[in-house]
Amino acid sequence: MKDRTGFSEKTYRRKIVHPNLKQYRVQIQQTDLWISTERDLSVEAREKALECRNELEAFIAEQPEFLHALSPWPDDGPAPELVRRMIHAGRRAGVGPMAAVAGAIAEAVGHRLREQSPTVIVENGGDIFVVSPKPIVAAVFAGKSPLSMKIGVRIDNGSKPFGLCTSSGTVGHSISFGHADAVCVYATSCPLADAAATAIGNRVQTAEDIASSIAFGRTIEGIQGILIVVGKQIGAWGEIELVPVVGKRC
Repeated sequence: MKDRTGFSEKTYRRKIVHPNLKQYRVQIQQTDLWISTERDLSVEAREKALECRNELEAFIAEQPEFLHALSPWPDDGPAPELVRRMIHAGRRAGVGPMAAVAGAIAEAVGHRLREQSPTVIVENGGDIFVVSPKPIVAAVFAGKSPLSMKIGVRIDNGSKPFGLCTSSGTVGHSISFGHADAVCVYATSCPLADAAATAIGNRVQTAEDIASSIAFGRTIEGIQGILIVVGKQIGAWGEIELVPVVGKRC
């Protein structure tokens, strides 16, 4: 699939290199995971991804409005754990629950793999769940921005799991009402990072909106870092370190 920039979707994965880790793809319908672990855990990853999709699809069959909701979903009634995490993330960020689906699935699969690998990186369409005893640098793909793949976000979370999720109004097929080339959000909750990236990205129409959008993002409880790229302009806040990207990186 080609995205709105003409960039072939998922070719950014060619630039992801972890020399000491096994890397493999797990794809189930729309769920397309690129995983790095200390050994091949593709069977376990597929089992967990299938479980997640089955839970979500069963819930949507009972509540079809859930799939297209663009505002927070009521936090009442029974729901699978995956769905509840999506609901909570969406309510905290002020968006619909499906804004958190990629981050929620990445996190659920990642937690399953943690049992057998101290280092786990699960990328799901630009949304990343990470557990790593070493710092990681995630290169930022920002479409046609001249900063795309030239800057990275360095995070050292001391083996504690976290999410680094990206929303864009110019790249990919996900719904965004803004025009940012990239909005990256760092949080200990991957679903929350995913939902917050959407909420912040919706507010960015031009580079003049960077400061106010970061100010809004800072009000979302649990967010630890924000990066916004619009063309040649960039804004950042929080517990992230921006670094130049040389060669291939996460």
